Amino acid sequence: MSPAMITLLFLAFAIVMFVTECIPLGLTSMIVCVGLVVTGVLDVGDAFSGFINSNVILFVAMFIVGGALFETGMANAIGGLVTKCAKTERGLIIAIMVIVGLMSGVLSNTGTAAILIPVVIGIAAKSGFSRSRLLMPLVFAAAMGGNLSLIGAPGNMIAQSSLEEIGESFGFFEYAIVGGPILLAGIIFYATIGYKLLPDNPIRKDDDSVFDEQKDFSNVPKWKKIMSLVVLVGTLLGMIFEDQIGISLSVTGCIGALGEHPSPILLTFIVFIICCVLTNFMSNTATTALMAPICLSIAQGMGADPRAVLMACVIGGSCAYATPIGMPANTMVLGAGNYKFMDYVKAGLPLIVIATVVSMIILPIAFPFFS
Repeated sequence: MSPAMITLLFLAFAIVMFVTECIPLGLTSMIVCVGLVVTGVLDVGDAFSGFINSNVILFVAMFIVGGALFETGMANAIGGLVTKCAKTERGLIIAIMVIVGLMSGVLSNTGTAAILIPVVIGIAAKSGFSRSRLLMPLVFAAAMGGNLSLIGAPGNMIAQSSLEEIGESFGFFEYAIVGGPILLAGIIFYATIGYKLLPDNPIRKDDDSVFDEQKDFSNVPKWKKIMSLVVLVGTLLGMIFEDQIGISLSVTGCIGALGEHPSPILLTFIVFIICCVLTNFMSNTATTALMAPICLSIAQGMGADPRAVLMACVIGGSCAYATPIGMPANTMVLGAGNYKFMDYVKAGLPLIVIATVVSMIILPIAFPFFS
């Protein structure tokens, strides 16, 4: 069997496993790596070269830095600000989306959602507002906020790694050129028209969600909370001014051709929509990992700017709003909000449309396919 056929078979296996998640994503990736070595398609060095990739080191380091913010209770304290920012349900939704969106831009979007879900459930219990109307905007904002910076979501790092292979890269806040307007449009949408689309589900009597109990951080010394925030801010400043200080990000952080002259807008739209559809049925990390090499190959084959194709891939891959399995945060609130599958479709599909429209306006301007 030819190496090309073996590779295609492993690709098909990876797609099925990524979509169904019958086994952990990491295990799927390891099986593919080992399989390609055993069959002689790749040597050991090429197969496992990604483990020493600087972006992998950066991502692991940011989990540690962000984890300190969560474990000391500082993230919980930041989330508690929502109670002081809003008194009405609509105002509360806006405050939640703003705070969650901004936090997700510099921390793990899944971690941000996990730490603030119990905070919002507590707010709902005290205020009398329906938790189902507050939790869905929270997880959507976490997903959108992940597109504000290079470290906001795993898919961003995957695209960065693909781009670095050809000697290019995205700036630290370059994703925010598209992600920022999408987050703003999403907040405006749920503050107006989308407010009526949010489900108002009663709490199930048998719901014993682990999120109903908030972790007690009262015994954590104040200096630890402050230090975790100082370390995070210092780390972010180091990343933003990478060129000026001369230290790399990793150290600081410790669908086919469309003809000879394809339409850039049409190709952007196709890449965006494919990634958008896939990410609602498999994780955004798996979607980006699957599509990034394909998008890079398409860009190189047609002489287009690979940054443009990969940006469309990453932004489209983050639009996991329409199903409860689109991203971990969606699943986290499924039981707590007593949501049904169609609740996500009803509230999330309009947000996908908004993200698509915003992206189709900004992407061709900010990241043209042909210089």
